[in-house]
Amino acid sequence: MNDPTSDKIWSRAEIESPCIRVCVVHPETRLCTGCKRTMDEITEWSRMSPEARRMIMADLPDRVAAPTGRRGGRSARLKR
Repeated sequence: MNDPTSDKIWSRAEIESPCIRVCVVHPETRLCTGCKRTMDEITEWSRMSPEARRMIMADLPDRVAAPTGRRGGRSARLKR
């Protein structure tokens, strides 16, 4: 019999999601710090064509989800 908990049942020929289950959207970049997608990309992912997904996947390594430097604390906030 088929095992309903088997991953083979859920395998698909579609491109996989870049989601790593670290779903936090950075307030400045508006990108997920886990997968680097925008909220619109995440929302539409299951309805996108394979070509659209491939284009986003190719772009992800060049995205910076969160600034790497420190923000400067109180003094930087006062300068804004």
